[in-house]
Amino acid sequence: MGRVGGAAQRAAGTQLLLLLLLLLAGPPPAAAGDSRKSEAGLVSEHFSQAPQKLSSYIWFGSVRLFHFRVPPDTVLVRWLLHMSQGGPLCTDIEISVHFRYGAPPVINPLATNFPENTLGQGSFHIRALLSTMLLGNTSVNVSHPAAGDWFVAAHLPPSSQKIEVKGFVPTCAYIFQPDMLATRAMAISILEPDVPLRQTLLSHPSYLKIFIPEYTQELRLELQGCLSSVSPGCPVRLTVGAATLPRNFQKVLTCSSPTKSCYLLLPSPPWGRWLQVTVESLIGPHMSVAFTAEAALTACRPWSVIFQSLMQNNPNQSNDTSAGQLSQAPALRNLSRSDGEGNNLFCLLNYPVMREDMDVVSVRFQPPDGVLVLVYSYKPSVMRLRLDTGMDNGGTLTIVLRTNQTGVTNNTLVAACLNAASPFLGFNTSLNCTTAFFQGYPLSLNISSRMANLIIPYPETDNWYLSLQLVCPESPEDCEQAMVHVETTLYLVPCLNDCGPYGQCLLLRRYGYLYAGCSCKAGWRGWSCTDNSTAQTVAQQRAAALLLTLSNLMFLAPIAVSVHRALLVEASVYFYTMFFSTFYHACDQPGEAVLCILSYDTLQYCDFLGSGASTWVTILCMARLKTVLKQVLFVVGTLVIAMALQLDRRGIWNMMGPCLFAFIIMVSMWAYRCGHRRQCYPTSWQRWVFYLLPGISMASVGIAIYTSMMTSDNYYYTHSIWHILLAGSAAFLLPPREQQAEPWACSQQFPCQYQICKNDRDELYAVT
Repeated sequence: MGRVGGAAQRAAGTQLLLLLLLLLAGPPPAAAGDSRKSEAGLVSEHFSQAPQKLSSYIWFGSVRLFHFRVPPDTVLVRWLLHMSQGGPLCTDIEISVHFRYGAPPVINPLATNFPENTLGQGSFHIRALLSTMLLGNTSVNVSHPAAGDWFVAAHLPPSSQKIEVKGFVPTCAYIFQPDMLATRAMAISILEPDVPLRQTLLSHPSYLKIFIPEYTQELRLELQGCLSSVSPGCPVRLTVGAATLPRNFQKVLTCSSPTKSCYLLLPSPPWGRWLQVTVESLIGPHMSVAFTAEAALTACRPWSVIFQSLMQNNPNQSNDTSAGQLSQAPALRNLSRSDGEGNNLFCLLNYPVMREDMDVVSVRFQPPDGVLVLVYSYKPSVMRLRLDTGMDNGGTLTIVLRTNQTGVTNNTLVAACLNAASPFLGFNTSLNCTTAFFQGYPLSLNISSRMANLIIPYPETDNWYLSLQLVCPESPEDCEQAMVHVETTLYLVPCLNDCGPYGQCLLLRRYGYLYAGCSCKAGWRGWSCTDNSTAQTVAQQRAAALLLTLSNLMFLAPIAVSVHRALLVEASVYFYTMFFSTFYHACDQPGEAVLCILSYDTLQYCDFLGSGASTWVTILCMARLKTVLKQVLFVVGTLVIAMALQLDRRGIWNMMGPCLFAFIIMVSMWAYRCGHRRQCYPTSWQRWVFYLLPGISMASVGIAIYTSMMTSDNYYYTHSIWHILLAGSAAFLLPPREQQAEPWACSQQFPCQYQICKNDRDELYAVT
């Protein structure tokens, strides 16, 4: 490596002349009444997204996500947070808003445990009451933000786990909408390496930027020839880098000393991008400061490790990868030596990595000729993982390192660092994995721990670098001839281990952006459904599955009553409901108690359809209509319920609307018979006491439990009680059989064969 260029020096006479000019020069007079501030060379842009209704936090899918793109050369971003409400039951609730650069924020409002070796880094967030946000003065400012993807996530506090029936009780709608105001600098000076740039500060900051090419090992920023019109020394402040959330690694340099040199050393700055530099004056307004800025880059020459099988380009010949790598070891050691001037020729070993896209948010990384990487002591081995497509930050990045039994001894250690934007190269001086603007994530392999893994949920959009080097802390001479084979497993998946046996990995979407999250069951919680602090035991899961499935056998009672009273259509509907409700709840169970004969969505739809149709046919059967009219209403009502469930499966009134219509028909028919006979209908008090009142009571208790008492904790037994009460009420409420119909003599319902006949026995329906 070598230093590119040197620092330019100014003559003493030139400095004295410039100081004299600064003393004679005064600020331009301000016009009277001019309230404009130092906004010269700045332009503003406004970005907004459609509002979304907030929900209580249950899992990450209940978070409302907003995706913004900050333009380049932005010096200030202001997020304006707007809230509105609608509904009769609104309270002054607390709103949580999270911010993160490069990927969706990783949040944990329930304080659950993350999986082992998972980086559960917190997010930058604010909490504000609804009453405060309704005033419209809630905002978040970020100075010198990094250009690119920014994510804003909002949610309400965690709920009480009560299962609410959609549309049954009016609720408050909390609507959230963030706006982004970006202020960009138009007058930006380009700071070229080894080219001094003279600047003069008055009232406005000076904005500079320098491009950092790939394989830059170090950046040196220096201020020279600094002169002030009112004070000695160099009263300026440098802010280098862009601000990111939740962690900010900007470097600030204050140059106030008149004697000390003012410079900043940045090891391993971010590769392949522009680096922002802001220079501000520390003296009062209308006072001038002149300085010369200069940047020097230290180049890093990589040695690209090309496998022997790739160089020979012979598809018919099989090569041993390990042998090919071993043959290069002596050459690599010779290349690592110093040249005649004392500079090292190469600073890293670059291992090419193949990116293989498997599916949505699913990528696999591996070297082109295997998974083994040779690790030496004299230079780090570096692998680049390209996660810069903008669609890779919605999954989970997993890094697994392994070594064999003979690779690591008692005195050796394989140190590894995972960094974004640029690799960590300073293993010889430190193992903290810190680059210029990123705190890396360390891993290590030794004789007692031959495997290390790291899990990063929602990695930032960038090029990630995995650096490995062999280190001998106690005796460095033991590492001179040492070499270790490290097996690498690098992949990106939507969810870690597919959320395990007690979770479901769901792909979420916000416009065209896709990200994944885990929905947990059976009391399991956490980012990957691995927190068992509130989990059900296997016995509890089996008991819940048995209760929810076997409780549907209660429908055998209305089936038997229907068949006994020659109500075959009603019996068929009850059997349909019992069958699909049983297997839906068998499929809805987590872990070992699950059994699915069809897809989950199909079973759920059939279960909801059966519940609505059972209620519909029961009420219409109680109305005792004529046979043709009753059958027509059976079919039409079932079709309407099926359509309503397709529109909104969870909407209570989409299913209750047809049932209320059937109830009105029943009440109308009963009122007509009461008026026609001039006595109460049904006429028998035994019918009221032993059948109708128990059936109505069971239905009322079941509806009360279904709408107001179910929670996530008591669901398995309260919903089982709902099954029993619903089936039992149907058995009690079904009308008695016709007096002229023999028990189980169902064929008497069809007296005619090939012509439509009128059934004269319909008049007997009025007899109870």
